[in-house]
Amino acid sequence: MPFLAPIAFIGLAIAIPILLLYMLRLRRQEHVISSTFLWQQVIQDTEANTPWQRLRRNLLLFLQLLILLLMVLALARPFITVPTVSAGKIALLIDASGSMNATDIDGRTRFDEAIAQALDIVNNMNPQDTISLIRVGDIAEPITSYTDSQDDLRIGLNSIDVGVGQADWDTALTLAAAGSAGAENFSIVMVSDGGIGEATRLPANIPQPIYVSVGELSDNVAITALATRALGGEAPQLFAQVTNYGDEPADISLVVRLDDVLRLSRSGTIPPQSQLPIPFDEPITEPFQTLSASLTFDNAVNNFLELDDTAWTVQNEVNTRRIFYVSEGDNLFVEQVLRSLPGTQTFRGNPNNSRLPIDDFDLYVFNGWLPDILPDGDMLLINPPRTTPFFAVGDTITETSNIEVIGVDSPITAFVDLDEMSLLQFQDITATWSQPLITTDGGDILLVGETNGQQIVILPFDVRDSNLPLLIAYPVLMANLVDWFSPADIVNLPDGLSVGDSVIINPPLLADSIRVTAPDGVVTELPVNSSTVVFADTGQLGIYLLEIISGGEVTQSQNFGVNLFTTGESDITPVAEDALQLGGTVIDTEETNEQLGLREFWGLFVLATLIVLSIEWYVYHQRLQVPTILTPIQRRRQARVQS
Repeated sequence: MPFLAPIAFIGLAIAIPILLLYMLRLRRQEHVISSTFLWQQVIQDTEANTPWQRLRRNLLLFLQLLILLLMVLALARPFITVPTVSAGKIALLIDASGSMNATDIDGRTRFDEAIAQALDIVNNMNPQDTISLIRVGDIAEPITSYTDSQDDLRIGLNSIDVGVGQADWDTALTLAAAGSAGAENFSIVMVSDGGIGEATRLPANIPQPIYVSVGELSDNVAITALATRALGGEAPQLFAQVTNYGDEPADISLVVRLDDVLRLSRSGTIPPQSQLPIPFDEPITEPFQTLSASLTFDNAVNNFLELDDTAWTVQNEVNTRRIFYVSEGDNLFVEQVLRSLPGTQTFRGNPNNSRLPIDDFDLYVFNGWLPDILPDGDMLLINPPRTTPFFAVGDTITETSNIEVIGVDSPITAFVDLDEMSLLQFQDITATWSQPLITTDGGDILLVGETNGQQIVILPFDVRDSNLPLLIAYPVLMANLVDWFSPADIVNLPDGLSVGDSVIINPPLLADSIRVTAPDGVVTELPVNSSTVVFADTGQLGIYLLEIISGGEVTQSQNFGVNLFTTGESDITPVAEDALQLGGTVIDTEETNEQLGLREFWGLFVLATLIVLSIEWYVYHQRLQVPTILTPIQRRRQARVQS
């Protein structure tokens, strides 16, 4: 057995003084006493300690020499050569993606096996080798710099946790390639199940990576789609899709919960390597905020990945505000601005029909026209022609100087500058429930308020009697009005989100900050510094709550769901070492068996040293026991028993 530090064998010379201590006689002073009857034991010890006596069998001497030998062997660092995947400067990439949660390796996860494989590489590294650990999750991150310290590398491996998203192999390989500068012998080692996603290219000027495969089986059933959709004015319908990635048919049941309350279920059999669409024919008539679906299986079904057995969605992921618009005569200024607003759908009515449609709308806009019976919904009334139960129309006022925005704290007038506005005339409106936001010397020209649960805004003039449509303030004012009636979605996610996706947030104009609460309850505060805010911490599965903070209060909130709708993670079929393609070619695995590493055993010798040291301590303290009067009697009894 070779040794890394054979110079440590010089320490065996310490055995010489140990032997001398057992051979030399102890020198004692002489004293005259009256009798030697009680000193027989002392006399025997004295006779035994003659100078340079012959060594006799002594258990303590043997144990002490054995301890010295074990300590010297540990310091000499014995080792054997074993095959290893690489040597030199090594970038060790650990796959921490969602598929690594699969439990197809004797009940252990693939990630546990990957850590064990990486630990084996660290234990077998040569003294001149250096290794850097890189965790490859939805974000690729270096765990340690290049080091030859096995202890630091073991600590780094223990600190890595598995994620739930898709691995970013492109970034990870780029990070690894950065370590090749100035290295004579550089290699990249990928410990993975082969789910490398879209990593189809290699960084320039680096050797082909060495691939260490983990994973055994492919059996998995996953929810691969979950969505709610609703036509205008109708209840939403639910659609789901379940995929069987295994080689055997699977009997499944899909259970649907509305706001965590069980409501629906469907059952079916999915052939191997097939998808099963699960439409729900009946619309969901009861109100809900969040919807979750989960899979249950027959006992015979193998399902090694649980992450994709549950999916989430929210009601009205795309919140299109439906506007019903009627105008007396053509007024393109009003109609065009309504149709240009994002997140709205405008339906134009016939002014010759005084009855409203049966369908409900989010907002009713009447320009110079009113129906026989006003609707129960929110209304924007422009130049109303007559008195209604909600307000009274008075005389026409021509005193329109000094147009002023007085509701400066209202979101309706935010960023509305009317210094250049001019107005010909307007109607005098009386409404006890309203408050004015824009005034002139002659009266109020914008009134807002709420009555009987309805939000109502009145512009008591024809916009064609002013230059308002020519000002930049006009589309801003109309957008603020529509948002006040029915706030738009803060995030627009028609197809939902997968783990690691970024959320583009469109905060209202007066928002101070955005609060996002993750499924585990962790809260993130995002300042509003621009027209869009990006939230990228979507590393968990489940429902997130997004809240708009304005003036220290929550003014708007919205839920969104994050799911594992990623084929590369749900399809857990492991890729063999001779089948993984990267950079358009199959990775060559022949190099794996050409490298040799070292496996040291000094730790075993240290453990043996501690054990023998404990035995030596026990034997020594047993011999220190003081003889008593009963000791000779006990010895005679033991002698009789033995005879």
